[in-house]
Amino acid sequence: MAGGQPHRPSRMRARDNGLRILVTGGAGFIGSHLVERLIRDGYNPITVLDNLSRGRTSNLAGGWGSIRFVKGDIRDENTVTKLMQNTDLVFHLAAQSNVIGAFQDVDYSSSTNIVGTAVVLQAARAAGVRRVVFTSSREVYGDPSRLPVSETAPLSPKNAYGMSKVAGEMCCTMSAGQSPETAILRLANVYGARDYGRVIPLFIESALNGLPLTIYGGNQILDFVHVGHVVDALMKAACGEHVAGPVNVGSGKGTTIVELAERILKLTNSRTKISWRPSRDMEVTRFVADTARGRRLLGLEHRDEPLSRLAELITWTAKEATPVSRCIAV
Repeated sequence: MAGGQPHRPSRMRARDNGLRILVTGGAGFIGSHLVERLIRDGYNPITVLDNLSRGRTSNLAGGWGSIRFVKGDIRDENTVTKLMQNTDLVFHLAAQSNVIGAFQDVDYSSSTNIVGTAVVLQAARAAGVRRVVFTSSREVYGDPSRLPVSETAPLSPKNAYGMSKVAGEMCCTMSAGQSPETAILRLANVYGARDYGRVIPLFIESALNGLPLTIYGGNQILDFVHVGHVVDALMKAACGEHVAGPVNVGSGKGTTIVELAERILKLTNSRTKISWRPSRDMEVTRFVADTARGRRLLGLEHRDEPLSRLAELITWTAKEATPVSRCIAV
């Protein structure tokens, strides 16, 4: 900029306990784990906004004394504008976050993931928020031509969910160089406690109940990453120096869907069978993240085997998970 100061990446203080934080979608799967981490690290105050379409208030049990929970929708400009006041940092996780769910209700997916993201960013800008961390998805790439997939690969989504995440990223990049700073994390297949309706929780639930594990197609190669690693990435994207542009968050290793099913059957000592169905056109069949950029810019190191915490999740599911509808298939 002529006559001005050169842009320098800013840094949010990692241990600034007075940082005022808003987490959209904070009662959901990833969001609730993030809120737990923020509380454990001493951040206060924390505001959680969630419409509870997938999130559950029980996911926040034990943290009520440290958070302010608001049941509301990110598409509601008045609600978002009010919550954005006196906020320094926003983790924007609220979304329709399921491929099949987006296929079944394109209007909700598009309005939530695109319009809702635009509302969050506009309100953040008006309120003087310093940084917004946006969770995107590996679905933006579609079926890539080669593996692993770097952040420079073409964006070619093959379903409504991926398309909506591309649009959400565009909302973030349109304000590049302005306030607030935006950080974009493209998440691989995240697994862990409190998730439901996706491949790993459905396989585990079926195996524990002696039901067939349904596989559509069978040629899928996916990058599974535990929610704990994703929370680390969110914290580093929020509290470190600002990283412009998207960053993949995954294990960097591929697992076939058949390997996943067989491993779950072995860990659960289940004698049930695999039920084979034709592949579904809207589903991405191949993805392994190139994690070099995340290692270089955010210090993200994934040393563990991708499914190293699968046995732990099976134990948790057997003890604590509430059975859910199987209407969302794998």
